[in-house]
Amino acid sequence: MASPRPATRTSFAGLSLRAFVIVYLLVFVGLPLAAAVPPLVREPPATVWAKATAPEAVAAVKLSVYAAAVGGGINTVMGGLIAWALVRSRFPGRRLADTLVDLPFAIPAVVAGIALMSLYGPASAAGQWMGEDGWLGRRLMSVGMPALSVTGSFFGLVLANLFVTLPFVVRTVQPVIAGLESDVEEAAASLGAGAAGVFFRVTFPQILPAMLMGFALAFSRGVNEYGIAALISGKIPFESLVASVYILQRLDVRDFTGATAVSVVLTLISLSVLVATYGWSQWRLRRGA
Repeated sequence: MASPRPATRTSFAGLSLRAFVIVYLLVFVGLPLAAAVPPLVREPPATVWAKATAPEAVAAVKLSVYAAAVGGGINTVMGGLIAWALVRSRFPGRRLADTLVDLPFAIPAVVAGIALMSLYGPASAAGQWMGEDGWLGRRLMSVGMPALSVTGSFFGLVLANLFVTLPFVVRTVQPVIAGLESDVEEAAASLGAGAAGVFFRVTFPQILPAMLMGFALAFSRGVNEYGIAALISGKIPFESLVASVYILQRLDVRDFTGATAVSVVLTLISLSVLVATYGWSQWRLRRGA
């Protein structure tokens, strides 16, 4: 007769935990997002729309999206390769490499921006090599391409995105690779499939959802990056001004409506990518793919 009591206590503990999680998410995630709505509601819709679609704002959002998409795409490939090497390979310095992956999480973004400027800035050896008077810069200009510059350029913004978003891909893909069972791969190899065939037909479909989620996280992080972008973007409207820096500029001139409107646009873009990726993963899971 005493046996139902543990089940009752467990059920109560489970409900308490769920309630705590929901309240915590509402207080520290939901409320800050909801707080952006009242300032916009108090303004006429035409004013909010004009602020959100101002030419300078649209150009800044586009630049942020493009840089985040390119940086996230590159890191999706490279992050997947790094995660594969960390899980499937044993090499000297593997633990150090695994630790370095988390370095962008550990250091302030401004410090990372200073480091990138010191390494690739115009005064550095690499910056001079890539610049208009450098060997690589001259070669690029000879084929109709611009010389590379970290400051005030799309290249610099992509480089910043590569630095800050790599851990999101590696740490998303790494546990999935670690959890793969080798039986299926070994069976495919025993049936005559080559290494490439085993990877693309057996392994890759299993890690693809994790790679896409890693891209979604990297994109969402990159499109809102401010710390490094504030140092290297150049803040030139219609050229190198990204949305996060544009928002701060609006706040500096007390244009709270314009800053909030663009902030909501960035939030909707990030959420759309995350929701679409998660929805696709769930649909694929239900289909048993």
